[in-house]
Amino acid sequence: MTSPTLGRSNVTEFFTREEFEEAADLIRSHAQRSPSVGLILGSGLSPLAADVTEPDIISYQDIPYFPVSTVEGHTGKLVVGQLEGQEVLVMQGRAHYYEGYSMQRIALPVRVMHTLGINTLIVTNAAGGLNPTLRPGDLMLITDHINLIGMAGLNPLRGPNDPRLGPRFPDMSQAYDPVLRRIALKVAAELGFALQQGVYICLAGPSFETPADLRFLRMIGADAVGMSTVPEVTAARHAGMKVLGLSGISNVASPEPSEGHETTHEEVLEAGKTLVPKLIALIKGVLREMGKRR
Repeated sequence: MTSPTLGRSNVTEFFTREEFEEAADLIRSHAQRSPSVGLILGSGLSPLAADVTEPDIISYQDIPYFPVSTVEGHTGKLVVGQLEGQEVLVMQGRAHYYEGYSMQRIALPVRVMHTLGINTLIVTNAAGGLNPTLRPGDLMLITDHINLIGMAGLNPLRGPNDPRLGPRFPDMSQAYDPVLRRIALKVAAELGFALQQGVYICLAGPSFETPADLRFLRMIGADAVGMSTVPEVTAARHAGMKVLGLSGISNVASPEPSEGHETTHEEVLEAGKTLVPKLIALIKGVLREMGKRR
């Protein structure tokens, strides 16, 4: 059940509402709470889940159709509980297209969240800084994204559309909720650290970018680059969910690399250790503020 192909072609793999319900039922049977906020934690950012109180922990391998991450820094567990007064479902790690999964399977956890009644999604990732003002250790509030791989045809909404899930042609003009972005900026100011803002671009990976790639990405308006997030956000917006996106800048993606320096996944994970305290404080503050506004 956890195979990337599940007996189907990765090109023509589509899922039904009934299959989302099957996965959701497994989660309901193992969790005491009914979460309204979902969190997806990127590379090296899983420690946030340790602060969830009264957690019910479910392995991705036990959830029907769920993609299982094969990448270091992605724990592969679902944590359902309470965080800062909010009922939350936290994904400790995610699957990526480069691991061999279809876009539809990558988006499946978000579909399952929506089926569970979750209406707000907070997505995080580790990203390379393209904007020269960004430095390793910065947090960047995602204001918009460039769906480069989606433009090339790799869109999680490809295939039959179930109108119960969302419209055939969803609007993406405000992919990242303006109210949640204002809350995040307010919380960061109260915490006393700068929250950068910018446009995130998603590539297929897994190879890091060449200097020519990076010059192109800068030219078309990207501030940070990564290999995730956009498929999940696309599925969330299709379902009418509100989204807050945060990138932890793990390295500087320079089009003029210094001789002898190589970008590695280990570097990304190490930077995540310095990012985690700020990210935890910011997300907790956002959740508290959301509670005040209800």
